[in-house]
Amino acid sequence: MGKGKFIVISGPSGVGKGTICKKLFKEINAWYSVSFTTRAPREGEIDGVNYFFVTKEEFLKRIDEGEFLEYNYYNDNYYGTSKKIVLEKMEQGINVFSEIDVNGARNIKKIFPDALLIYIAPPSMDELRKRLIGRGTDPIERINERLSIAEEEMKQVGFYDYVVVNDELEKATKEVKEIILKEI
Repeated sequence: MGKGKFIVISGPSGVGKGTICKKLFKEINAWYSVSFTTRAPREGEIDGVNYFFVTKEEFLKRIDEGEFLEYNYYNDNYYGTSKKIVLEKMEQGINVFSEIDVNGARNIKKIFPDALLIYIAPPSMDELRKRLIGRGTDPIERINERLSIAEEEMKQVGFYDYVVVNDELEKATKEVKEIILKEI
């Protein structure tokens, strides 16, 4: 049995990557890697499904114990990918699907040079701002922080294998699906 492929989806907060991932996961033969995070759950998020929600102390302990394949500090919270679970799945020939940020994607590419990296970009920063405000989950200061991070991230997308602009959700989802099916 061959090794599974690591598929990374990245993009700024509010770009729609979570929605795209949910739609794709139903259609693509892959295991969805649930990340650990220290951020509080948003309304409707379930521990162990959307993220493993842990305290900062628990996260730092896991770092010390070498439990993460990659981890990052983003927007005042830690995020990380379990080393043990991912490696087990890939050894079984199962493709691993992960939604992580630019820094995490860089780390994954170092560990798995043949990983497939797809960046979901907004049609414009103005549209991204509208989407973030429309979510109604963050105060304006946090939205401005997210936009600043997005601008910096978008300067680094050159190492991704593909960049897909999410100007229309169904079109972007179809494009990402076609890329993944072609590459796995």
